[in-house]
Amino acid sequence: MLPYPERMTAVIPEGRIRGVVTVIPCADLDATMDFFREALGFRIDVISPADSPSTVVMSGHGTTIRLQRVAGHFDPGVVQVLCDDPGDFGLATTELTAPNGTRIQLLSADPGIEVPRLQQSLVVSTIRGNAQFGVGRAGMNYRDLIPDRQGGRFIASHIRIPDGGPVPDYVHFHKVRFQLIFVASGWVKVVYEDQGEPFVMEAGDCVLQPPTIRHRVLESSDGLEVIEIGCPAEHDTIAEHVITLPTGRTLPDREYGGQLFVRHRAASSAWDPFRVDGFVTQDLGIGHATHGLAGARVIEPRGGNRMPRSVIDNEFLFTYVLSGRADLETGAQPPQPLEAGDSFVIPADLPFALSGISADARFLEVSLPADLQPREVQ
Repeated sequence: MLPYPERMTAVIPEGRIRGVVTVIPCADLDATMDFFREALGFRIDVISPADSPSTVVMSGHGTTIRLQRVAGHFDPGVVQVLCDDPGDFGLATTELTAPNGTRIQLLSADPGIEVPRLQQSLVVSTIRGNAQFGVGRAGMNYRDLIPDRQGGRFIASHIRIPDGGPVPDYVHFHKVRFQLIFVASGWVKVVYEDQGEPFVMEAGDCVLQPPTIRHRVLESSDGLEVIEIGCPAEHDTIAEHVITLPTGRTLPDREYGGQLFVRHRAASSAWDPFRVDGFVTQDLGIGHATHGLAGARVIEPRGGNRMPRSVIDNEFLFTYVLSGRADLETGAQPPQPLEAGDSFVIPADLPFALSGISADARFLEVSLPADLQPREVQ
C-alpha cells in the first residue's frame, strides 16, 4: 500500500464514487439486524449469502450500514443518530446498545450553543515572552492569546499568514455567541453571505461575524496579522456545501442569529472623545449590531499618557496593543511592560491601570457586554 500522501490524489477520479457504507461488525447477525430494523427503522437491502448469511446491508435516514458477521474480538463502534429532539422517544436514556455492543447515541441534529461557565482570571500574553504559533485551519498560523480560555468561555487568537496569495479556504460558518475579526496589519480579501461582492479589509478594519453567516477568506497580503475573538472558545466550523458566495445580494439589515453583520472601515471612521481625558476612540459598531452583547473600540492617546486605576464588573475585557508601548499595573506584581503584539484580559474587581503610554500607542479593546464603565479606585 502506498503511503497516504502519495495516494491521496487522483486515486478515485471525481464523480466515480456512488456511495459510502459504514461497516458494523457483530457476532450475532440476526439479533443485530433485528435491532437496527425494529429499534431504529432501518430497512434490509441485501443479505448474503442466502444459505448462511454473514452480511446484511441496511439503509435508512440517509445512510447505509453493512452488518458483518465476525469471529473473535472486535470494536463494536458508535453510531450517532441525529434527531430533532432526542427526548421525543419517551426513552429513559439517550444511549442504546445493540446486541453486538454498538452504542447508539441519540443526539440533537441542531444543538444550541453551549457557553461554559465563566472562570475569570488575569491573563497577559507577550509577543517576546510566551508567543507560540501553531498551524491551524486553512494553513494559517494561530497564537493563543488566552490559554486558560476563561474556563472555555472565550478565545482570542493572533492569526498570521506570512506568505500572501490565495488562501485555501472554503465557504463555511460558525456556531458562536460572538465573533469579531480585526486586521492588525496587511490586508485580506473576504466575502460574506448576502453582503455584496468580495471586499478587502486593511489594517484597522474589522468585521463582526454574526452566528451562522456564511463566509470565506479568498486571499491576503504577505505578513497579514488578524486578531480574532470568539465566544465560546470551542465552537464548530461547519463547511457549507450548498450556498455559494457571493450570493448576488446585499442585505445590510439582515440578522443572523439575532445579530447584524458589521464592516468597520478605519479610514472613513471618525474619532470621538474617549471615557478618559487625553484619549480618543473609534467605535467599531459592535454594540449596536449585537444589541449590547459586546462592544469593541480602538483607542489612542491625544496628549494623555495614563489611564486611571479602575475596576470593572464586566464578563470580559480584552485589550490588544496594536502599536507603541505602555505599562500594565495590577498591584499584584511590578508593572508589566507591554508592546505591540501584547495583550491582556482583566477580570472583574481587579484594580488595574495603564501608565507610561507612548504617544504612538494604539489599543484594540473588546468588552462583553458592550457597556463598559470602569470605576476609578484609589
